[in-house]
Amino acid sequence: MKVTLTAVMAAAVLALCPAATATADSNAGVRFSVPGRAGGTCVDAPLRITFPAPPTLGSSGAIEVRRADGTPADRIEAATAKTDRKNIGGAVSDTGLPHDFSYESITIDGRTAHVHLHRLLEYGQSYYVTVDPGVFAGFDGVQDPRKWRFTTRKHAVPSRHLTVSAAGTGDFCTVQGAIDAVPLGNQTPVTIDVRPGVYTEIVYVREDRPHITVRGAGMRRTVIQYANNDLRNGDKALSNGGPADVCPRRVLETSDIHNCWRAMFGVDAADFRMSDLTLHNTTPDGGSQAEAFRGNNERIALERVDLRSHQDTLRLQGKGFVTDSRISGDTDFVWGTGTVFVQDSVLESTDAGYISQSRNDDTRPGAVFVRTRLTRAPGVPDGSVVLSRSAVWRFTHSQAVFIDTAMDSHIAPVGWQIDPNDCAQAPSLSFWEYRSTDLDGRAIDTSQRLPCSRRLTAAEAERWSEPSFVLGGWDPER
Repeated sequence: MKVTLTAVMAAAVLALCPAATATADSNAGVRFSVPGRAGGTCVDAPLRITFPAPPTLGSSGAIEVRRADGTPADRIEAATAKTDRKNIGGAVSDTGLPHDFSYESITIDGRTAHVHLHRLLEYGQSYYVTVDPGVFAGFDGVQDPRKWRFTTRKHAVPSRHLTVSAAGTGDFCTVQGAIDAVPLGNQTPVTIDVRPGVYTEIVYVREDRPHITVRGAGMRRTVIQYANNDLRNGDKALSNGGPADVCPRRVLETSDIHNCWRAMFGVDAADFRMSDLTLHNTTPDGGSQAEAFRGNNERIALERVDLRSHQDTLRLQGKGFVTDSRISGDTDFVWGTGTVFVQDSVLESTDAGYISQSRNDDTRPGAVFVRTRLTRAPGVPDGSVVLSRSAVWRFTHSQAVFIDTAMDSHIAPVGWQIDPNDCAQAPSLSFWEYRSTDLDGRAIDTSQRLPCSRRLTAAEAERWSEPSFVLGGWDPER
């Protein structure tokens, strides 16, 4: 009876304040909030706790979200918050089992702690939140169900045009929340507009959610970021992984066992488009392989995007097109087994290393770069970067083509790198170049290039400059 009376009391209090609100705590000015508006908050909203000074995550206790009747909706443990696990995007492994990603369920940004729940909340439901002592160092927590309460919006609105707003003024508060609203087996184009803001999340689009366009408000205005990498969700993290961790749509049986999960934004669906935003894998330099974007299907197009990471920034395993964009990294920062056409874009080397690594076979072209500019960050030495590299003993038909490319002097005179360094063992290699210049448009000396690379003729260059030719008939600009 005691539990029942508490639940009834909580429900009565919540009924008086159904909308998402920010309520000041009487303890040292701590404030609790969720993004939202008068009609309630998003079902994917992160919870926020703002402290007078930057908080420190503790190692005991939990944050609990309960429905108005007292039944539990979610529980976040402080002890496991840095290595928590949840299913993202309905991810399913090659074996058909649901795959859970490692993620941080509590993150701290300045004075604010963000609580990222394991699952979506329910529409039209009132909730209250409790915080145990020990979750944050020096904070006594809150157990009173009247302190932190909010209500979600009444219902979902079926739409082919969804909006995402970190401030809670859109249909969803996270990019993943909007993607999850696209029905499985979707066959109709869906546009997701992501309003200005910074979205800290891993995003995953499974194979049976095709025909999605994600559109930001501009490279500098819409930023999606996360520190996902091989140590958190890739081969190093899952070296002893089970059947739930095996990658779907594997291209290389022995290489693609777990490495699909480490991308910050991963797409296994066809007919995906993205534009006007920044994807930043915030893994630090030396923090292992960490894609900003991974696409593994047909007809994936990226327009006016800024892709940032260090190692393996952009990975494409099907047919991909990139235009009017910026890609930065140091090691193989455009790579994969697919066919990729990159045009009118900037490729910035942030350290000595390799711009691309193509792993295509003899059934499809590799990577083609047209009218790109190869720049470098301050401090990157002259002659310290190659255009592409290949382990030719394994990938015998690797292809990388640079046409009408302007490049700084960080590009090494040899241009290319193969393993072993023996052109006699690379008869099927296609490392090609045409009309390379410096950044001021002056022709550069290519006489010291790798002997088994070659310069294209004008007729060949014209042919390989056509996206539809390289991409097997797909014209991404039509």
